[in-house]
This record gives sequence, structure tokens and C-alpha cells, in this order.
Amino acid sequence: MQDLWLSFQQLMDPEYLLSHGGFYIVVLIVFAETGLFFGFFLPGDYLLFLAGLFCALGKIDVDIVTMYLGILGAGILGNFTGYWFGYRTGPMLFKRKDSLLFKRKYVIMAEEFYQKYGGTALVIGRFVPIVRTFAPIFAGVVKLNFRKFVFYNVAGALLWVSLLTLTGYFLGVKFPAIINYVEYIIVGLIVIAFLPIVIALLKRWLKKRNK
Repeated sequence: MQDLWLSFQQLMDPEYLLSHGGFYIVVLIVFAETGLFFGFFLPGDYLLFLAGLFCALGKIDVDIVTMYLGILGAGILGNFTGYWFGYRTGPMLFKRKDSLLFKRKYVIMAEEFYQKYGGTALVIGRFVPIVRTFAPIFAGVVKLNFRKFVFYNVAGALLWVSLLTLTGYFLGVKFPAIINYVEYIIVGLIVIAFLPIVIALLKRWLKKRNK
């Protein structure tokens, strides 16, 4: 049990993943987090940022172009997989029982986000943990026009990967000493990423309280 917990901690530690897993583990995690319903707990935004930063500082044996294209491809393919899963599963997904790797409330959260923003939820949702995992799945459930899905999928991936990975890279090139403050950067990115979820949950709680 202790070994299992240690493995989970390592899986959630982006520095460990980059140092020991390298390029392939980053690509695999991005794919899982952007399309497989059990990937919602995986590190996302800060992993992309650190991937770019590590490329700039030579802490990973891959150049920034390969890293960028690999993450981009994984993010796009992950969403296609999520869409296909949602399309095949349909409304039955809402009746699935909760388990360790599946929470129905997250599907409902993605549904509310999608209903609010429409297809652009696939773009905006890239920057929101949990939503970026379930938004493409829900798009498949409601059978969003495939051409529109392709557009939002690619546009969202380009924006997400470019903003985070390239920001990490160029900051690393310009300010190499930033690696000494990486823990603070990770905390800051986590707070920013989860802020929309906290706000949404707070609004829901206040709405129920006022009824």
C-alpha cells in the first residue's frame, strides 16, 4: 500500500516525471488527461510549463520543437479519443456509478460548462482542470458537429500548448535562475487553474442555499 501511495505521489510530481520519464511520459500524460475519463487527476498546466522550462535549461534530452509537437499531437489525439468515447457511450455516461477513477459530478460540471460556453468550452476548458478531461467526452455525448469539434479541438490545443509550453521555454532561456523558484510557480499555476472551479462550486452552493 505504501508503495502504491509513493507511485501515486511520483505520478503527481511533474519534476519527477520530467526527470525520470522524459518526453514520452509527458506525451502519455497529456493524452490521458485530455481524453480518458480517468485522467482528470493528472498534472496538466504546470507539466506543460515545466516541459518547456526543462527544454530551455537542458534538463531533458529533447529539443523544444519535438516537445512542442509531441504535446500538441497528444492533446489533439486525446480530445478525439474523448469525443469518440462520449459518442459511443452517449447519455449512459450520466448513469455510470461513481468509482475511484470516475466521478459523475465531474461529467455534470463539464455539462454545465459546455452549456454555458458552447463549442468554445473545448478551447476555454483546456485551461480548466477536470473540464479539459470531460469537455470533449460531453461533446461526443451531445454529438457536436464533427467539423466544428475538429476546429475547436485544434484551436484549443494550439492555444493551450503554445501559451504554457513556450512561456516556460522562453522564460527559461531569458531567466535561467527561475528554476530555483519552480515550487512557487507550480503552486501559482495550480491556484490559477483551479480558481474557476472553486468559483463555480461556490456559486452552485450559494444558489442552493438561496432556494
